[in-house]
Amino acid sequence: PAVLVAGLAAFQLLAVGYASVLAGGAAEAGALALAGGGDPRAGARGALPGWSRARARIDVRGGRVEVRLRPPSPLAALARELEIAATAAVEAP
Repeated sequence: PAVLVAGLAAFQLLAVGYASVLAGGAAEAGALALAGGGDPRAGARGALPGWSRARARIDVRGGRVEVRLRPPSPLAALARELEIAATAAVEAP
């Protein structure tokens, strides 16, 4: 049982790290789309892999794009608590 718990904890830590990288990349893609006059939400969603799009929330205010992403987890309540947020900003066009 201890090995199983340790394995699940390690998996969860890796999932949180991966979600953080994805959220950061998506926020940057959204900000770049905004700077280019495009749709920042579409830019951010396009930078996310398919499985994570349903777990993402994208907020655009002025020149700031914030992406919140819940990592994969066997427990939905845990995924909500471990939600990652990343922000990227550009000068508003």
